Amino acid sequence: MSLKVAVIPVTPLQQNCTLMWCTDTLQGVVIDPGGDIDVVQDAIAESGFEVVKVLLTHGHFDHIGGAMDLAERTGAPIIGPHKDDEFITTKVVEGGQKFGLGGGRDVSGNAWLNDGDTVEFGNQTLNVLHTPGHTPGHIVFYNTEAKVAQVGDVLFKGSIGRTDFPRGDLDTLITSITTKLWPLGDDVTFVPGHGPTGTFGEERITNPFVGDPQL
Repeated sequence: MSLKVAVIPVTPLQQNCTLMWCTDTLQGVVIDPGGDIDVVQDAIAESGFEVVKVLLTHGHFDHIGGAMDLAERTGAPIIGPHKDDEFITTKVVEGGQKFGLGGGRDVSGNAWLNDGDTVEFGNQTLNVLHTPGHTPGHIVFYNTEAKVAQVGDVLFKGSIGRTDFPRGDLDTLITSITTKLWPLGDDVTFVPGHGPTGTFGEERITNPFVGDPQL
């Protein structure tokens, strides 16, 4: 398999910045560079790939605060999330200040993604799923060959994303998980926005919020 994945927790909120790269071409992407860009770049250098795209799952500051810096350092374009998150991608600094954290930059010049779009790097393709609920413009990136999904703050091991932020909605989030993620298959490994990885099959059995009803 020519896709490699590495997860780097960044910022005091321990947000999972995800590196994905094609071992055939050594081209790759960085998903949700929330901060600590020097640490992220060290990991990129160690992995030995060229960053060709910076991808964003949603607009919260801990996921996108370092996107502008990384794009400037690498020359890679910023892509994502869905346009419905523009009301928060443009207020990164304000969002960080509410949590007593600084250092992030508002995002501008990014390209928006829609459900059904694809993102390519090297010989790899990521499918884009629009998964609102945590935020209205949240998206998930899924690689069919490796059966790996970067789900941002939609789903966590044993939990789901918060819906008490502006324009969050619990019913919408549950629908996104059960109708967009579960059909991808129980054997899919997911990288959440925070915390350890898991599989959709395990969450369908054990997750108290979106697990299947037990007969």
